Amino acid sequence: MTSSRTPDAAALARRVLQLIDLTSLNDGDDEAAIGTLVGSANTPLGRPAALCIYARLIGAARGALAAQGFSLPIATVTNFPSGAPLPDAAARETAEAVALGADEVDVVLPYRALIEGDALIARELVAQCRAAAGRRCLKVILETGELRETHLIRQASEIAIEGGADFIKTSTGKVAVNATLEAAEVMLDTIRQAGRPVGFKAAGGIRTVDDAAAYLALAQRICGEGWATPATFRFGASGLLGNLLASAGHVDGDRPSPSY
Repeated sequence: MTSSRTPDAAALARRVLQLIDLTSLNDGDDEAAIGTLVGSANTPLGRPAALCIYARLIGAARGALAAQGFSLPIATVTNFPSGAPLPDAAARETAEAVALGADEVDVVLPYRALIEGDALIARELVAQCRAAAGRRCLKVILETGELRETHLIRQASEIAIEGGADFIKTSTGKVAVNATLEAAEVMLDTIRQAGRPVGFKAAGGIRTVDDAAAYLALAQRICGEGWATPATFRFGASGLLGNLLASAGHVDGDRPSPSY
């Protein structure tokens, strides 16, 4: 069932959907929850950029995708959500995620160590995880709501980019302050100056089309019109999906809980 909506609203919703890493990172996630997540990804507007789930459920996601007759890249998280200052452990976890079939890995930077002035441990962790991920897409989560200060957000962005990150990502979605436009502006400006292609991912608390549109407008202003594609820009979200469908005039069905 649909209702009358403007073509512009539907087009925006479709564009945003194609940029989503549809996410479920709840402690109680199981095969049934992942099956529901996979089913929700096949929408009247199209499909998201990827699924983002815990590594232990990658096999279940592959099975559910095969059963439902379509495929999507699968992302997972490592050193999550703690951002522990343990490069060897983070690299092992990243390698294990790749062995389990992850196409993309989102690893948490040791942000507390960086706040305390230890940039070397952050550099080492990114470098080791880059090597462990191999050719897989590596996104580095900065946890900007905890870094807070502009100079720390920029420093974390630079460390991640210099270490070989394919994307830099705002947040785990597990702290009090997650994605903000202020942090995104610093990150996008650092990407603009990077001298090589690097993507941006906004995660945590992005729940409406209007929220998403504000980030897209910011990316366009800083990085140029047409820059934001699935290869360069992602939203980490679950609750956003229902709002996208509603904004395009589609009845919202059984969607993942808005916990990210």
